[in-house]
Amino acid sequence: MLDPAERPGLECRTGASLKMKQVSRYHPLLVTLHWVLAVLIVAALALGFFVHVAMPNSDPAKIGILRVHMAGGMFILALMAIRFIVRMRTSRPAGATTGYPLLDRIAPITHYGFYVLVLLMAGTGYTTAIVAGLPEIVFGDSGAPLPPTFMIYPTFVAHGSIAALLAGFIILHVVAALYHQFVRKDGLFRRMFFGRPVSK
Repeated sequence: MLDPAERPGLECRTGASLKMKQVSRYHPLLVTLHWVLAVLIVAALALGFFVHVAMPNSDPAKIGILRVHMAGGMFILALMAIRFIVRMRTSRPAGATTGYPLLDRIAPITHYGFYVLVLLMAGTGYTTAIVAGLPEIVFGDSGAPLPPTFMIYPTFVAHGSIAALLAGFIILHVVAALYHQFVRKDGLFRRMFFGRPVSK
């Protein structure tokens, strides 16, 4: 029988082992949210860079583009919030190593950076919409014209800069994933795909 003085240490070790429990794959809901968000974010960025910016505000079709872009942005923000909660509440694999300690320390920063950038994108986009009166024009069918340009709003300029930074983060994320998969060959893609999450 264990001495009572030893029990607290045993309980701490047991609690620590439960907290450190790891699996070979991410939770299926997290996997689903990851790939859905990947498609939605890339689509929103493409729509913004190649359609929204290129189309003059005097074009009648611009309101329809804005409706899709604004609704999509709010939907992405909601899914990102759900994804963050699921990530915090489910077991996940151990962090993948690049073989370089400095890069391993940077990796978590880039992962959480996605959440920050999406939040900033939504914040600057929403603020621009409010100051430009877009809710009534785009969703309220007020019939009022769009402002001649959105570049007069600092929040819109920030929105575009953050979008470019987010695109850079995505490219970096894809390059890192390809490096893990084809250079290190550590099966990184399996972790963020569907399958049985074997406990470790």
